[in-house]
Amino acid sequence: QVQLVESGGGLVQAGGSLRLSCAVSGRTFSRYAMGWFRQAPGKEREFVAAISRSDENTDYSDSVKGRFTISRDNAKNTVYLQMNSLKTEDTAVYYCAARLTVVVPTSARGYNYWGQGTQVTVSS
Repeated sequence: QVQLVESGGGLVQAGGSLRLSCAVSGRTFSRYAMGWFRQAPGKEREFVAAISRSDENTDYSDSVKGRFTISRDNAKNTVYLQMNSLKTEDTAVYYCAARLTVVVPTSARGYNYWGQGTQVTVSS
């Protein structure tokens, strides 16, 4: 069983930065594509970013492209989301997700393991 634990959320002013981390249990982390999603109150969960298991391919939603960067450290079983130039509309619970696959899913249905989420609040 794969377990994912997010950390790094918090309260930040607009224009600030945060780095989220997602630690993944298990010895096969390097075989999993990883994704970040977010869900604001009253809204559906939406795709933020994803990275292939080999770190060769990444994908971003248009709303975060150029501001957020996804990366992974396979030696540490961890995926990161560096968030810069944060906006109030980035406020949400952020979830990391994993899927044993060679592709880079951008839909929540493409992932079968999820973390519990970490709150990110951006104040104006």
